[in-house]
Amino acid sequence: MITFKKSIIFLLLSILLSLSWATSASSPDDFLECLSHHTINSNSISQVIHTPNNSSYSTILNSFSTNLRLTSKVKPSIIITPLNESDIQAAIYCSKIHDLQIRIRSGGHDYEGLSYISDTPFVIIDLRNLRSISIDTENKTAWIQSGAILGEVYYRVAEKSKKLAVAAGVCPTVGVGGHFSGGGYSMLSRKFGIAVDNIIDAKLIDANGKIHDRESMGEDLFWAIRGGGGTSFGLIVSWKVKLLDIPEKVTIFNVTRTLEQNATQLVYKWQQIADKVDNNLVLRLILTSRESPFLRGKRTVYVSFITMFVGGVNELLREMQKSFPELGLVKEDCIEVSWIESVLYSWFPRGTSLDALLDRKIKNPEGYLCFKMKSDYVQHPISIHGLEGLWKLMNQQGQNPPDLSFTPYGGKISDFSESEIPFPHRVGNIYQIQYGLSWQKREDSPKHIARIRKIYRYMTKYVSKSPRAAYFNYRDLDLGVNNKGNTSYAQAKIWGEKYFKNNFDRLVKVKTKVDPTNFFRNEQSIPPLLSYA
Repeated sequence: MITFKKSIIFLLLSILLSLSWATSASSPDDFLECLSHHTINSNSISQVIHTPNNSSYSTILNSFSTNLRLTSKVKPSIIITPLNESDIQAAIYCSKIHDLQIRIRSGGHDYEGLSYISDTPFVIIDLRNLRSISIDTENKTAWIQSGAILGEVYYRVAEKSKKLAVAAGVCPTVGVGGHFSGGGYSMLSRKFGIAVDNIIDAKLIDANGKIHDRESMGEDLFWAIRGGGGTSFGLIVSWKVKLLDIPEKVTIFNVTRTLEQNATQLVYKWQQIADKVDNNLVLRLILTSRESPFLRGKRTVYVSFITMFVGGVNELLREMQKSFPELGLVKEDCIEVSWIESVLYSWFPRGTSLDALLDRKIKNPEGYLCFKMKSDYVQHPISIHGLEGLWKLMNQQGQNPPDLSFTPYGGKISDFSESEIPFPHRVGNIYQIQYGLSWQKREDSPKHIARIRKIYRYMTKYVSKSPRAAYFNYRDLDLGVNNKGNTSYAQAKIWGEKYFKNNFDRLVKVKTKVDPTNFFRNEQSIPPLLSYA
């Protein structure tokens, strides 16, 4: 009976698979027969296996295309949307023996598309069905599956308790899997640390299909997946996080100043205090160039001070008067809201329903379909002269210039050593910069990428050096890529030290131990030492 059932599964899978497999060394029948021997529930085939002959294949594949700058001639042979751990184990096992790469997708915010694009035959494991969130308010912990988005996590935690929070990112459509494994900065990070500082366990499936928790994987591997990029080491199914005590009300404000309103002096002063203010306060800056409201036809730089304070408005005003009176903040600029409302209003207009946090669809603002991002760390304040040069460069860009985000560090982030986890950006960093540029037409990509690279080059003298550091979650292939095929340590070190500094070598040692054949790999994955060249 079991043999007959597996034969039926194999027949169904064979019918579904496209003949476009020709690029693979294995035949479709080989791979599908392997899956048929490892797929238990025939009723779930259409929910798990998506081939080019399924209408679901195009729907799911197109949902990955959040950045149309990224293209590949090779399409995934199969998209697998597992319903349970055994589906993942089958996909890993069969991909391994039939020499197919796998790409693991959580939410789809991968800036360089490494979770859904490859130049060699590959399978996508899309975790959208694995997004359960189990909350224990008594012990202040939660188990969160990697396919959940941050908005879902925030919504479910707030549903259970108004006095608990999660320290994770601003954008609600970011997937948990990538965000946690790369670090995870948030508006709560100066008070509670980054997301992975609050991870206390995880469930991982390795290249042999074995399931591990923190105890069985060992402390070296548990160290590596917290900031070192989980997809270099295995597939992380779920994470156990600490839930954090939060008051019933926090205070937010968003005030904007232009160059004509003394923005240059304000940004210069901000650099002196941003990492030193009360740990309850995050003062984040967004910089953009638009037409001046005061001088018609002339461009100026707008600086938005976007803030969250863990506490009431009167406490915030006292702290601002002490640390940053030059901004001229008044009570009318501030709003007291619950933590979950602060999450919502950082992304959506006031009055938006909390249900908006459950929407997984990534929105492309103003019709922009292509984008490029880069990152930097600033360890010494940029001079007035340096800032004025940046403003000049931004204003010369014309319509749709790059935007810059200045995100303050310090506080709890600095309580950890650089080697505590792979994320090394701790003491000594005043703030992080994210450069972002979006545009509409793919064919215009070269000229727009050149524009953002020009600003990045200008900033060289003002940012960290030896190495010029970058944030792994803001993936940037300009920093370097692995060799195709057998990745060399030397090649990977070019980009690896920028993300991980001295932690890169320890990550390589962990990789060598847990995945010596380099099964889990992409253009910026950690290589095993056996690939040393």
